[in-house]
Amino acid sequence: MGVLVLVVIGVLTGLTTVLFGLGGGFVTVPIIMRVDGVLGAAAPEVAVATSAVVMVVSAAAATAATPRTTLAHLRSAAPLMVLLGCGGVLGAALARLAPPQLTAWGFAVYLVITILDVLLRPGFLRRATVMDGPQREFAIPPALGIPIGAVASFLGVGGSVMTVPLLRRGGRAMNVATALANPLTLAISVPALAIFLTSTSAAVAGEPYFVGAVDFRSAIALLAGALPVVFWLRRRPPRLPDTVHAWAYVGLLVVSALAMLTARAP
Repeated sequence: MGVLVLVVIGVLTGLTTVLFGLGGGFVTVPIIMRVDGVLGAAAPEVAVATSAVVMVVSAAAATAATPRTTLAHLRSAAPLMVLLGCGGVLGAALARLAPPQLTAWGFAVYLVITILDVLLRPGFLRRATVMDGPQREFAIPPALGIPIGAVASFLGVGGSVMTVPLLRRGGRAMNVATALANPLTLAISVPALAIFLTSTSAAVAGEPYFVGAVDFRSAIALLAGALPVVFWLRRRPPRLPDTVHAWAYVGLLVVSALAMLTARAP
């Protein structure tokens, strides 16, 4: 897959980061699995590790451009963010040891379960209670930090597919829930990335453009497309009706699941 194609896909990564708080993981994991498919059994780990780079940079840029009034919702979330980071380390360590097919199929199953959850359980497609000011307690209990962080870093998805629905059911509008997903993704992805940068499988040893399990050539191409979009949309956010925004989120999950199911991991 050519560098220009990766840059174009990076544009989509930027869109998902800003509009849906996904950090790019749902786009980058299936794509990197195709790009690095020649690595055989190492491809899923490389995809997850490279996705972590893209998510860290994209989520950091989106967070930096988020209004402070929105970030104020995180004032009571410090314990959660610490535990998300602990979970991120745990999931990254497990990803190094897991069979490659477990990562690939786990990603697809995770998406399918999430799609069914947001469609069948009330509170996501239409929020029941309007809560626009900062709350005394954050919508996501700290006890969920480690499981969310571990699953997210294990699959390379940043955790937003769990945090956005939880924030949504806590009464947040889609634009607030997706904006808050980016700093929460950072809490998971930064420590996870440190693990991936120090892990090297035999399949990538000596390969150019690799640091640890990260394919930096692909990551740089994706970020070249993503970052301009992130900065542009954060300064000029589109005005989507709340319900339309929620349905678009579900549609993206469906597309991502289909892309992963058609990706051929050796």
